[in-house]
Amino acid sequence: MADIVKQILAKPIQLADQVIKAADEASVSFKQECVELKSKTEKLAGLLRQAARASSDLYERPTRRIIDDTEQVLDKALSLVLKCRANGLMKRVFTIIPAAAFRKMAAQLENSIGDVSWLLRVSAPAEDRGDEYLGLPPIAANEPILCLIWEQIAILYKGSLEDRSDAAASLVSLARDNDRYGKLIIEECGVGPLLKLIKEGKMEGQEHAAKAIGLLGRDPESVEHMIHMGVCSVFAKILKEGPMKVQVVVAWAVSELAANYTKCQDLFAQHNIIRLLVGHLAFETVQEHSKYNIGSIKATSIHALVMASNNSSANNLKRANEDDDKQSNCQILHPISNEIPNQMHTVVKTTIAMNAALKPVQQGNGAMQPNHANHPKSNNHSNGKQNHQPHHQHSYSHCGINVKGRELENPDTKAKMKAMAARALWHLAKGNSPICRSITESRALLCFAVLLEKGPEDVQYNSAMALMEITTVAEEDAELRRSAFKPNSPACKAVVDQLLIIIEKADSDLLLPCIKAIGNLARTFRATETRMIGPLVKLLDEREAEVSREASIALAKFASSNNYLHLDHCKAIITADGTKHLIQLVYFGEQIVQISALVLLCYIALHVPDSEELAQAEVLTVLEWAFKQSYITQDETVDTLLQEAKSRLELYQSRGSRGFHKLHQ
Repeated sequence: MADIVKQILAKPIQLADQVIKAADEASVSFKQECVELKSKTEKLAGLLRQAARASSDLYERPTRRIIDDTEQVLDKALSLVLKCRANGLMKRVFTIIPAAAFRKMAAQLENSIGDVSWLLRVSAPAEDRGDEYLGLPPIAANEPILCLIWEQIAILYKGSLEDRSDAAASLVSLARDNDRYGKLIIEECGVGPLLKLIKEGKMEGQEHAAKAIGLLGRDPESVEHMIHMGVCSVFAKILKEGPMKVQVVVAWAVSELAANYTKCQDLFAQHNIIRLLVGHLAFETVQEHSKYNIGSIKATSIHALVMASNNSSANNLKRANEDDDKQSNCQILHPISNEIPNQMHTVVKTTIAMNAALKPVQQGNGAMQPNHANHPKSNNHSNGKQNHQPHHQHSYSHCGINVKGRELENPDTKAKMKAMAARALWHLAKGNSPICRSITESRALLCFAVLLEKGPEDVQYNSAMALMEITTVAEEDAELRRSAFKPNSPACKAVVDQLLIIIEKADSDLLLPCIKAIGNLARTFRATETRMIGPLVKLLDEREAEVSREASIALAKFASSNNYLHLDHCKAIITADGTKHLIQLVYFGEQIVQISALVLLCYIALHVPDSEELAQAEVLTVLEWAFKQSYITQDETVDTLLQEAKSRLELYQSRGSRGFHKLHQ
């Protein structure tokens, strides 16, 4: 950057020298005015040369803007001074330059001096300028916010860690207040130093910088820019190794970027962020149990410890640790993997006991190592040489995440971490089959079920939204649906149980996403699995139109011709007294509810036309009435379905209007 800045400064320095030389050649008539311009130009030239010497420290963005304006001013000054030279009698007589032109030029040169002086101050290291108030340069008269942004970004480049933290907090305030300010921060090269602060700053500074990145990603173009700047690798490193408070903000920022630019989902996945987020979600959520927590004996250093307890052979122990190294980036296996031995629970208990027995001691290199003096197989010789046996950390890698000390974190921080991890997975899973497959192959489904049951409100909501997005993708992806939501899968059963509990209670903000999730899974249930029909039918009588609408849409997925078991489900809806509620919604519901209720009623009529309940409820009359409503038949799909259902009913039932009259009496 230093070479670029020197190139930018070269021309204005040359112009300043030309102005000074031309001022010396001015005629007597303009001598006094030119002397004043020369004095100001000399001062400006000195500042420009000072800037050239400090080119490596200058912040490029304001440098370009200020030097461009300065160059224009010097160009005008040169033109004015050249008119003042005495090159002949006629020119001296007829050359008239208003005094206002000199005053205006002097003011412009003074402004340029102020701008370059500010540039030097703002680019200087914090310790050099002390507590000096930078103020605003004259160039900021029309756009003061731009110069405030320049100042904060310059501090991010050159300030101490504390000053950089404060600057990042200022950028957070600016980005939160106004979308345009966020655009300016990106345009003025603020993303790079923010990412650098996330990597090397103190915890508070990392939090501010991550929050700023999340706020800046409000549109696809901004997110794409940050992706090119390397935000994925920085976030992945923090989610793996950073302090949990910073990880909370980073997970939130991931959710913001993914929500505003879906194309970045795969890039985050390539950096293992899905695996890291699932690890955070699973931490202290899924208990240490063989069926859920450990996907492979070789996945962690637990295997090496168990091998050590069963076989004291150094060679076997060495091989076990080599396996650990190969598996350091282990993939999270399905929580219900058939490869898990039945004895794994005992293995975990044995490992915990062994970890307690291996008291770490401080070695010369600062690493915590097991105390081999008390180990029955230790072989410390009198010559002081260490017995080169493999060492194991007291903590273990939680599927690639360093969980050492995390159990001591504040419970509120742990809860926020889970909430933000679930939120990030929600937005990363939206419309993305590979990511949904990666999530469902891990322990995430079981974690979502547990968190829906007993997590804090924000954790429950984000978990419900994540399940809704995953099931939405699974509805269209048959392979994902078969692999992730097998009816006999304990994880799937746990998810469905919690969704139904929430639907039956029908008293929380989780209701709508849970209704949608159950509807998305409609094709996964067996014919005998009808327990979700009753609760959904009850919601048709809900006072809130949105709830009734979503319930009818979900039931329509059970009754749709695309569902292999549509006949069984239609009969279950009729048995649950759904026909009566649907007729009420078609006649008297709000328009957004009418259409969805009519579609469900048409499916039932189409598949069970000989139902006595439909005949008694005069469903044919309802369909004939709906067929005459122009706003209903505008949708070609609804119109076609309505005609088919009406024709089907006409084969089994007679026309009549008693049902309509009864409802209007």
